[in-house]
Amino acid sequence: MARLRSSRLVTMSAMGSKSDLADVRGALQAMSHCGPEAAAGRADLNEAALLSLCYVGERRRDNVSETRKLAAILAADVVGYSRLACLDEDRTLARLRALRSDLVDPTIAVHIGRVVKRTGDGTLVEFRSVVDAVRCAIEVQNSMVERNAGVPPDRRIEFRIGIHVGDVVEEGDGDLMGDGVNIAARLEGIAEPNGICLSGAAYEQVRDKLKLDFEDLGDKELKNIARPVRVYRVALNSGTEKEPTVPDLSGGKLALPDKPSIAVLPFQNMSGDPEQEYFGDGIAEDIITALSKLRGFFVIARNSSFAYKGKAPDIRQVARELGVRYILEGSVRKAGERVRVTGQLVDAASGNHIWAERYDRSASDIFAVQDEITHSVVAAIEPQIYAAERLRLQSKAPESLDAWGCVVRAMPYIWTWVIQDEDTGINLLKRAIELDPHYARARSLLAWAFATRVISGNLEFESGISSALALAQGAIDLDPDDPWAHFAAGYISAFSRRFGPAVEELNEALQRNPNFAFVHIILGVAYGYAGLAEDGLRQLEIARRLSPLDQTQAANLSVEGLCHLVAGHYPEAVRAERRAVQIRPNFGTAWRTLTAAAGLAGDLETARQGLVECKRLQPNLSIDWVEKYHPLMRSEDRARYIEGLRRAGLE
Repeated sequence: MARLRSSRLVTMSAMGSKSDLADVRGALQAMSHCGPEAAAGRADLNEAALLSLCYVGERRRDNVSETRKLAAILAADVVGYSRLACLDEDRTLARLRALRSDLVDPTIAVHIGRVVKRTGDGTLVEFRSVVDAVRCAIEVQNSMVERNAGVPPDRRIEFRIGIHVGDVVEEGDGDLMGDGVNIAARLEGIAEPNGICLSGAAYEQVRDKLKLDFEDLGDKELKNIARPVRVYRVALNSGTEKEPTVPDLSGGKLALPDKPSIAVLPFQNMSGDPEQEYFGDGIAEDIITALSKLRGFFVIARNSSFAYKGKAPDIRQVARELGVRYILEGSVRKAGERVRVTGQLVDAASGNHIWAERYDRSASDIFAVQDEITHSVVAAIEPQIYAAERLRLQSKAPESLDAWGCVVRAMPYIWTWVIQDEDTGINLLKRAIELDPHYARARSLLAWAFATRVISGNLEFESGISSALALAQGAIDLDPDDPWAHFAAGYISAFSRRFGPAVEELNEALQRNPNFAFVHIILGVAYGYAGLAEDGLRQLEIARRLSPLDQTQAANLSVEGLCHLVAGHYPEAVRAERRAVQIRPNFGTAWRTLTAAAGLAGDLETARQGLVECKRLQPNLSIDWVEKYHPLMRSEDRARYIEGLRRAGLE
């Protein structure tokens, strides 16, 4: 019976049935037993999930624009996911979530990728170039070899990846369709465990750009693809049996500090004009100064970093000599009235490039350009270093971590909007406070976590807000100069209808760290809840400019949707919230706003589906709860919001 039902679902998914994703999800949940029929059924359902990545079940073309473009597409899934789920489904899901938050998503962000969607264990990602896609795939696969070292073969999570470049259609909600997507998905299906397969089109884009070995697998007939596709396999340097080795960076000289350590090398002058030396030196000096203000970092002083000026030293040697883990290097080139600055951040332990970017600017006001690029670089690399530190500490047992390690480990859990993950993060933050009662950052993040629980309806409002405010004020008392402390206080105020204190505290945070992108998102929240939609949208644009690939992009999209709802732009609100819940499927506030906006837009099907998700995430949701506790400050905005929820069926 399971086999017949799942086969029907495969057909439905390929044809674009309305119920494809819902039926796939429901059937997977129903197959909790692991007999032969269920295993076969789950295999077919994985096929259905894969097809759902390629074909949208319900096209929803009404009022949705489409754009045709060329894109590099990466498709990935977990090898033998059904078998792993049958062995221990809860643990498998938890491990997969951790891999995504600590390895996959940060690596995608580093290589300027966009997660289009996830279905089950499958992921579809768009990149600006095939080079970026292949580099991302190699970094993920090599890291997985290290993570799987010592894990029994039947318990390993291994990815297989397919990459293609081709024509795709982008819908108004950001989804992608077409042969460009389908071929990538089929290539993933024929890749080996921990392997990467490229189409001939993708191979031609990287063959002369990346120093890699490729194996020509010849022309392959791919399911549902009209013509044979030339396929190439990437020969990875790391074998699946190779034990990972990490160089000792101390070199017997300097021990690594117990927090992220970085040296900023002088930026190379590529202009051939000695008079331009000051510009590269100025950028490096300003970045050193800005990073030194971030209290969680250990930054090597300018005089030591500049000892390498005019040289081309080995990065690992520099790291050993200075006793740091991360190296930031770059170059400047000025030609006429244009200036180009490049920067890259390297983890000297692994040799991996954590971040790289290029800035092209007009040189009409060179000092303004210097300031802008400094702010942009600092805003970009801070979250990347945190992501790298989380990955480095992931394998350590919580009881062996110091207070800093507990905070770093906690951060990905409190960003997921999943109750179980939040519990893990909250426990780690409490542990950090036990280890160091004067650690303001731990108190700030715990305050943030409590407030997030309150607004999601999973913690009693009055007591939760009171506890969160006490923690935030305690953090400010301990360290008045920590921007996170003021951020937490402003965040809590924004969600408890206190607009004045919210804006005041958030501006205090920005005075201490002008590059704090998430503060601008929460300023957008405050303005949106106060009915100042245009002001809120402007803050979101600043946040995107400061950190375009931030892990909080779902929050940015959700606040954008809120501002559009307040402004009466209901279809725009629906589109933004749809993208937010695609990124974070358990984001309760985004589901609430999506439901209300869809109801107001007259899209009752979407509204009713949204309400199902709202009740799943917040069983106590009711009109009375929204009236009492929703942060919208103007009664007319709250009344419209409630009307949208009523149309969806909320009582």
